[in-house]
Amino acid sequence: MLERRFAMTTKKKAYPTEYPHIVKVDGVLGGQAIIEGTRIAVWHVVGYYYKVGLTVEDILAEWDYLMPAQIFSALAYYHDNKEEIDEVREANSYEAWEQEQLAHNHAPA
Repeated sequence: MLERRFAMTTKKKAYPTEYPHIVKVDGVLGGQAIIEGTRIAVWHVVGYYYKVGLTVEDILAEWDYLMPAQIFSALAYYHDNKEEIDEVREANSYEAWEQEQLAHNHAPA
C-alpha cells in the first residue's frame, strides 16, 4: 500500500499562453512561463540567448530534446512580456543571490 501511494502523482494544472509551446504550471518554477513539457523557464532561454550569447542552434545542442519552434516561441514570449521576464531574471540572478547571502550572513543573531 505504501508503494502505491508514492506511485500516484498529482497532475498539475497547466495554463496555456498565447504562445505555442509556452505554459505556466502551478507548482513548477513558481508558476513562471516555461516550455511546455519541461522545467525550462523562458528566462533561462533568454539568459542563454542574450546574456551568454548562444545561438538557437547552441541552445538546441544543449537541450537536444527541444525543437527550434520552442526556442523561438520562448524568445517571442520574452519580447512581448519583457517586464515580467526581466523581473524574474533579476530575482534569479547571481547578483540577487549574492545580496541575499550577504544580508543573511550579516543579520543579527
